[in-house]
Amino acid sequence: MRKTGFVYSPVYLKHKTGSHPECPARLTAILNCIKKDDIKNCLINLTPIPATVEQISLIHNREYINSVKLACEGINGEDDSTASLDADTVISKDSYNAALLAAGGVITGVDAVFEGKINNVFCAVRPPGHHAERDRAMGFCIFNNIAIGAKYAQKKYGIKKVFIVDWDVHHGNGTQNAFYNAPAVFYVSLHQEYLFPGTGRSDETGNGDGEGFTMNFPLPHGQGDKEYISLFKKRIYPEIINYKPDLIMISAGFDAHIDDPLGSMNITSEGFGKLTDIIYKASDEVCKGKIVSVLEGGYNLETLGESVVFHLKSLTGRTKT
Repeated sequence: MRKTGFVYSPVYLKHKTGSHPECPARLTAILNCIKKDDIKNCLINLTPIPATVEQISLIHNREYINSVKLACEGINGEDDSTASLDADTVISKDSYNAALLAAGGVITGVDAVFEGKINNVFCAVRPPGHHAERDRAMGFCIFNNIAIGAKYAQKKYGIKKVFIVDWDVHHGNGTQNAFYNAPAVFYVSLHQEYLFPGTGRSDETGNGDGEGFTMNFPLPHGQGDKEYISLFKKRIYPEIINYKPDLIMISAGFDAHIDDPLGSMNITSEGFGKLTDIIYKASDEVCKGKIVSVLEGGYNLETLGESVVFHLKSLTGRTKT
């Protein structure tokens, strides 16, 4: 069995979004499913601390960071009062603090892995992050949690290579752009073609020194466990082995689920566990099992919780035969 960390804070629930698919109930659903399963006894709970502005600025410019702070401070009225950073990204007065803690949750997970307290970790954070660009919010995302975590790991622990697998049904444009010119982070995305945000074509492979270190798989709607598992085994697993990263990170969006309202893919809850198994195996071969997984999307509350439980079972090694 592996030591698997679980990052969570009730502060994440204070990021209020009104009648919006990215809502506090997502995390409540995850917690409820974990409590009903004996996986809860296998997790090491980690309490996150907020990221500093300096840490956030590893990816985002300071003017943007400050603009988010001011926007949240400017919200008056009841606790449930909201405003918007863009057409899709809703904020409340506590959203800035929740966003600092979301990025900080990933940093907390990175620290625990590299300090040897755990082998891998799942960060149940919100707001999500992979759409957030250097200077703007986008697609429910405020700060790019996984990109900040990757940069932090390289700066703090001197690691040379990070491999990011993004299986959210939407392309992680913000993460791709953060590392598009750099060979030190290999970014792979599997996503539904023609879906928001419209990026992630197969010919987007990196630029300059980063050429060849971005890989996109825009997939037609209806792809499920069989197709995803085949891609993971035939294309992604070999890339991880060849790249030999010091850390593997997962943008773990669960909105490619067959029952998710925002996508049209057919992955099952069990399927997410099988995808994790493949990454788990690769991590054993290249980086001593170091995996930092970060919650992104997933908007069917029941299947989100189920999928996370299968993901956690794989991370702990309980699905191995």
